Amino acid sequence: MEVTTMVVGYGRRWLGLAALALCMLVLGFDLTILNVALTTLSAELDASTSELQWIVDSYLLVFGALLLPAGLLGDRFGRKWLLIAGLGIFGAASLAGAFAGGTGGVIAARAVMGLGAAIVTPLSMSMIPAIFPAEERTRAVAIWSASTALGLPLGPLLGGWLLENFWWGSIFLINVPIVIAGGLAVALLLPETRDPSAPPVDGVGALLSMGGIVALVYGVIEAPVRGWGDAVVLGSFAFAAVLLAGFALWERRVTAPMLPTKLFRDARFVWAMVAAVTANLMLAGVLFVVPQYLEAVQGNGVFDTGLKLIPMLLGLMGGALATDRATPRFGHKPVIVLGLLVLAAGFGWGALTDTGDGYAQTVGWLVVIGLGSGLTMVPAMDAILATLPADQAGRGSGLVQTLRQTGATLGVAGLGSLLSAIYRDRVGTGGLPAEAATAARDSLGGAVAVADRLGDGGLLASARDAYVHGMASVLGACGAAALAVAVLLWRFQPGRAPGDAGPTADATESGHEHVAP
Repeated sequence: MEVTTMVVGYGRRWLGLAALALCMLVLGFDLTILNVALTTLSAELDASTSELQWIVDSYLLVFGALLLPAGLLGDRFGRKWLLIAGLGIFGAASLAGAFAGGTGGVIAARAVMGLGAAIVTPLSMSMIPAIFPAEERTRAVAIWSASTALGLPLGPLLGGWLLENFWWGSIFLINVPIVIAGGLAVALLLPETRDPSAPPVDGVGALLSMGGIVALVYGVIEAPVRGWGDAVVLGSFAFAAVLLAGFALWERRVTAPMLPTKLFRDARFVWAMVAAVTANLMLAGVLFVVPQYLEAVQGNGVFDTGLKLIPMLLGLMGGALATDRATPRFGHKPVIVLGLLVLAAGFGWGALTDTGDGYAQTVGWLVVIGLGSGLTMVPAMDAILATLPADQAGRGSGLVQTLRQTGATLGVAGLGSLLSAIYRDRVGTGGLPAEAATAARDSLGGAVAVADRLGDGGLLASARDAYVHGMASVLGACGAAALAVAVLLWRFQPGRAPGDAGPTADATESGHEHVAP
């Protein structure tokens, strides 16, 4: 049957979106809640630095590898109930992590949480065009995107409060009631959608894609630690290149490919995807470098740092609200380009930061970066959804999320390496004992700890100055990249197409799908 977006009543579809937003909120804050818990886990579980790294990275490896096949499974077997199953997996793994007896159990729980998140993320996105007409889709995408963004600064806030008042397992246990509430709401409010003609999961293609992404993400994770020229890192990248090339060749040969390659022949999809990945990469980079600046340079606690990131979120929400009015009038392209230019301005302002600046100077450029992120990401995601055939919503969403998350991981690693290189070159460690000098060069946190232990005000000032210079370089690089992508999009992205967020367009008019209540 022809897909219609009116199978869900007005009130019911907005309540259903609230359920999807709740699911994405818990995934958002789970990405950052561990940032404030690693020191506690190290003490309570006697975890080594390597084990702490794997508590974080086991989630990322599984999450990135399974996004694409999870989207295809949703197309084939039904998005609603597979999404609920993903929530169940995430909640059960969170419960197991809360009561794990050691680091091995926590690492395993985090890996299974990555599996649940990989199912939920693309399927929650692919439900939007199935239940919303085009004139409401931009607003729905804005709410869906803002829910994830809200979770990112909420993680340190919530984590800090939980660790101050409860035991370490509470940072995992908090997920359980939220996913139960989200799962029940999804079950009651959203229709089931599937594509009866979706191809079966291609085992060889799935293994090649998963293996290639795992190797790529592993290399990216290890590069800042081992160095980009390390044999293990280069070997991981080479292995990833071989597997992903093999996947691309295999997909060209099979009769029912799992990768919707024809999307890459649509310039609207390609350039909207470039914008979405760029904005996601830069937002991940900001959330990597700015919290350390607010804590170790400006002297805020963990909870206060989370609070001081909220203006950036408010800017993002303001940008998202603006797109709801601007996109139907002007189309996706001008709004995305404007968003990238605002991002470039915000990053350029941030690149002028001086060590003596206070929060009053910082909050201005945080708001502008948030505004640019909202003006870029929301219309870019809306444009992407507009190009996805209804019968490939799951596969397409899986591809989009794979590229976004892999891009964010690459961005954090690359920007982190740039920051570390500048910091190490500038921090003054002359006259320190060898062990103290190594700790001070490794990170700003290490330098602060050494300076506090030795009462060395000169080292503290040098470390803060070095970090601010590194952060300014990172922000400057992001600004230059945003400006370059804005120019490329203005030159190559097609303008308004029929159905481009217009008031009468139906985003799901192409494609056939089974819809059940």
